[in-house]
Amino acid sequence: MGAQAIRRALTDAGLGYELVQQAYAGYVYGDSTCGQRALYEVGMTGIPVVNVNNNCSTGSTALFLARQAVASGAVDCVLAVGFEQMQPGALGTHWTDRPSTFEKFDTLCAEISGGTELPLALRYFGGAGREHMQQYGTKLETFAKIRAKASRHAVHNPLAIFRTEMSEEDVMLAPALWPGVMTRPMACPPTCGGAAALLVSRAFAKRHGLSPKVQILAQNMTTDFSSTFESRSMIDLVGFQMTAAAAKAVYELAGIGPDEVDVCELHDCFAQNELLTYEGLGLCPIGGAERFVEDGDNTYGGKIVTNPSGGLLSKGHPLGATGLAQCYELTHQLRGTADQRQVKGARLGLQHNLGLGGAAVVTLYGQA
Repeated sequence: MGAQAIRRALTDAGLGYELVQQAYAGYVYGDSTCGQRALYEVGMTGIPVVNVNNNCSTGSTALFLARQAVASGAVDCVLAVGFEQMQPGALGTHWTDRPSTFEKFDTLCAEISGGTELPLALRYFGGAGREHMQQYGTKLETFAKIRAKASRHAVHNPLAIFRTEMSEEDVMLAPALWPGVMTRPMACPPTCGGAAALLVSRAFAKRHGLSPKVQILAQNMTTDFSSTFESRSMIDLVGFQMTAAAAKAVYELAGIGPDEVDVCELHDCFAQNELLTYEGLGLCPIGGAERFVEDGDNTYGGKIVTNPSGGLLSKGHPLGATGLAQCYELTHQLRGTADQRQVKGARLGLQHNLGLGGAAVVTLYGQA
């Protein structure tokens, strides 16, 4: 899957693999040097290959490193690729003979949220969604509306796993994963997949007669703050503060406000996290996400189209590839080549990719 994605990216760019000077390969579940294994299928040119693992934000972390390499002037043409072979069922711990990386997270989650019999990710994001419901009166139906919106968008995405449109009622009547907190369609499926992107400098593009239509205007990556644990909030425990800090830095770097963004691909691993992320990215006030959804400001005809691809809820979530799949969608949106998903007049696209444990990457794209 990784090799196929690389070949498609090279074809899209009109470049040969021999021009790639570095590569960053992202995956979570795999042995060391999986990146080399995938790239060797495309070519063996002796370039540096860096293997990247940052939980669910792995793909965008590879993109972050690739952008830094170009921005520093070290290289002119870099490949970022992500791929994942997922196992069926909910995410779980694979290494049981050593302390868990989530040990501190698990302890606090059990203390403030409970739900200890539930799968790890559901426990965290369900707990955060429940906290939002308790603090702001957010209804379960609001999360159902988010999931229904995702399905409407995915109908027009040939790369989505789930392309059947669902109504709010369909989502509400589905089996409960956590009664009163989450139904099954509100959780994204673990799926396999690959995605890749090529990043080049302006000088490289000019030398090779390329006319890239999309550029990265600003990007920021954050990890957890001490307040992640000190606030004793499930919303913070699942990365809200990381998201807010990364988004604030991106807006400041680009000299824009969130109200200027036209389209957004955000990390909707659960419908609950999509709602939380509206507030974290500043798309609406804190506590105002339910109104944002009720007013239709998260879809076509509203303030900002979120996840026109159908998001993780519809496309699935191959951890290493997800961030680069978001990049793929926004690139098409800003090129104007998203077919029936096209956001009319899209000029600025925002990407948000989150991994617990933790890391958040926020990237702003613009037309070149």
